[in-house]
Amino acid sequence: MAFMYQAENQRSKPEWGNSSHVIEVTNVTKRFGGETAVENVSFYVPEGSIFGFIGPSGSGKTTTIRILTGVYRPTEGETLVLGTPPSKFNQAKRARLGYMPQLFVLYPNLTVWENLNFAASLYGMSLSRKKTLKEILEFVELYEHRGKIARNISGGMQRRLSLASTLVHDPELIFLDEPTAGIDPVLRKKFWDHFKELQNQRRTLFITTQYVNEAAYCDLVGVMGMGRLITIDTPDGLRHRAYQGEMIDVTADRRLDYQMEREIQEIPGVIRMLERKSPNSVRLLVDQAPSVMPEIMEWAQAKGVDIKEIEEFIPPFDDVFVKLVEDQENRG
Repeated sequence: MAFMYQAENQRSKPEWGNSSHVIEVTNVTKRFGGETAVENVSFYVPEGSIFGFIGPSGSGKTTTIRILTGVYRPTEGETLVLGTPPSKFNQAKRARLGYMPQLFVLYPNLTVWENLNFAASLYGMSLSRKKTLKEILEFVELYEHRGKIARNISGGMQRRLSLASTLVHDPELIFLDEPTAGIDPVLRKKFWDHFKELQNQRRTLFITTQYVNEAAYCDLVGVMGMGRLITIDTPDGLRHRAYQGEMIDVTADRRLDYQMEREIQEIPGVIRMLERKSPNSVRLLVDQAPSVMPEIMEWAQAKGVDIKEIEEFIPPFDDVFVKLVEDQENRG
């Protein structure tokens, strides 16, 4: 999936008005009084993708999503959503968007079914919508709970009801602001199963989250910190960007002495040794793991060393995120 991003110089303008981009943001800054919530952010979102917007609380994620949905106007910069500045959305354009806020904003004294029916009425859906509502509630696994009062259902069910209300008018671009916040890991996984199914229906999803490991579910990921977009890449690209390469764990049948360590690091494609995990095991930073592994095996064979195990090490996204943020802070 093609995309453009220049982390070090966000003033480069994307291909403005590209029909394959459902969102285009160029040099957007948002200030509230003397406080800058979002600073000089640029990115675009390809049609049909899941775009993850990741960062801690206060990093500018919600402000960005409110700019994209027309709640806020940017102080500086330009934004196009579905080819139109959000400030110029008409009713038809807004009907193509779905927005799920962080907080539960539906009616606590209405039933699950009544809340969804009310949301449908706001979009002028016909009275013969019973089948549609049933399908949506089945999709979020709430149909069996349709008669329950909203305030009496669990927090996880309330999040699913919010998602159902977001989808009731069949939007093509869906904004989800921390949809998995405060729910257990099992339900979080179910939510992402739902999101993947929505993508399979040719919808585009823009999802903010504090759970860094959810980056693995996304096609593209933007990492926010202190109101700035630190970087944007594919999940694998983020790992490579954070560590400037990939990692390999090598375990031999004997102790790898200093001379062997030096020789391993001279193998083409090996950048350096990151750590000695044990006397006979090391972790290496390499350019491309698949191409370097055969080189290591060939070296070992020439040296009469039996490699017991060689495999790529995939660092968890928590570590990747911390590394990216720390590097940004060190650069100032």
